[in-house]
Amino acid sequence: MRRISWMLAMVLVLSALLAACGKKDAAAVVKDLNEVVGEMESYQGAGVMTLHTGETPQQYKVEVWHQKPSYYRIALTNAKKDITQIVLRNDEGVFVLTPSQNKSFRFQSDWPDNQGQVYLYETLIRSITGDTTRQFADEKESYVFDVAANYNTHALVRQKIWLNKSDYAPKQVEVSDSNANVVVDVKFDSFKFGADFGKDAFDMQRNMTAATEEGNKTGTDAGVAPGEKTDDAGAQQPADPQAKQGADGAVSDGQSGISEGSGQQAVEGSEGSSGAASEQNGEEPTLAEPKESDSFGVIQPTYAPEGVKLKDDQILEEAGDYSVLLRYEGTYNYTIFEARPQDRAVSLAPSRLVDLGFTAGMISGDALQTLTWTVDGVEYRITSADLPENEMVRIATSMQEESGK
Repeated sequence: MRRISWMLAMVLVLSALLAACGKKDAAAVVKDLNEVVGEMESYQGAGVMTLHTGETPQQYKVEVWHQKPSYYRIALTNAKKDITQIVLRNDEGVFVLTPSQNKSFRFQSDWPDNQGQVYLYETLIRSITGDTTRQFADEKESYVFDVAANYNTHALVRQKIWLNKSDYAPKQVEVSDSNANVVVDVKFDSFKFGADFGKDAFDMQRNMTAATEEGNKTGTDAGVAPGEKTDDAGAQQPADPQAKQGADGAVSDGQSGISEGSGQQAVEGSEGSSGAASEQNGEEPTLAEPKESDSFGVIQPTYAPEGVKLKDDQILEEAGDYSVLLRYEGTYNYTIFEARPQDRAVSLAPSRLVDLGFTAGMISGDALQTLTWTVDGVEYRITSADLPENEMVRIATSMQEESGK
């Protein structure tokens, strides 16, 4: 009897040792992750991102493509409004595209090297490998890391990252604030390493035209032929009625402090290109009269920094254009400008991309900074000399689902 008990105990010990040999600790997984990123040539992922920043959670479909050395394509689709914006990086620079409205912003930037997004694989792995205080858990089918969040806002503090055990593909990401409330949640439906892309997959014009030709779908169809390249040359027209053109052809925006000569980073559109060409020939471009839908009311943020209050709001209807100006004062002083711009080109000062979660924004200026973004055809600008960038982002986020009053 004693011999049988001893043999049973040995079997249990051996079973435990064999089971332990099949498990990996955090250090082993981190080593594997460094190897995966180092050998990675491309990937393609898709999923759903939920933002818990307002009273009602907002969902966005996310599609992300990456191909070495530095090609990226991120498509964010508002599930409720079915409007897609694309952030694209290729050899020509970084673009923010809204194909359904024929709008494209272009600027020089090292994004995403200087700032990652929660749905980019490199960003997630960099957060894991760079946090020496990381917490690790081994679940049934996933490795789970709890690490510091490294994004452009102080509101995001921690994040939990679920990785598939079989290939280290991301399954889910939860980003939380200082109170452990989940602010951003991304669930990946699919993720594939070594994805094959067509030669035009990261071409700006191809992504602009594919949405129209395929019913606002910019998938991986290799058969969608890219449109012809548009010409950037020519004088630029301002995107709002307050912009003024100087004698040297530069465009100056009194609200945002943007001032740069033509031929710099530009907002492009088919009508904008023709308008610029008309002005170059000495003719004023012909603009359509604004429709009733162009009046979108006054869209106010639901968030304001402590000690700040709305001073006044003005509805500006100049040159047939409808726009709104909100002025805030107190601890910080800033203005919010809202307009539905015509399809015209405008030169912008050098900018850098800022992740707003629901879309991409652009920060420009030095002493006087401006955050610019576009949603549902309305362009927003927050301009201030003293408002911190993370506060700009919080204000912008609080306006995402507000309707005009």
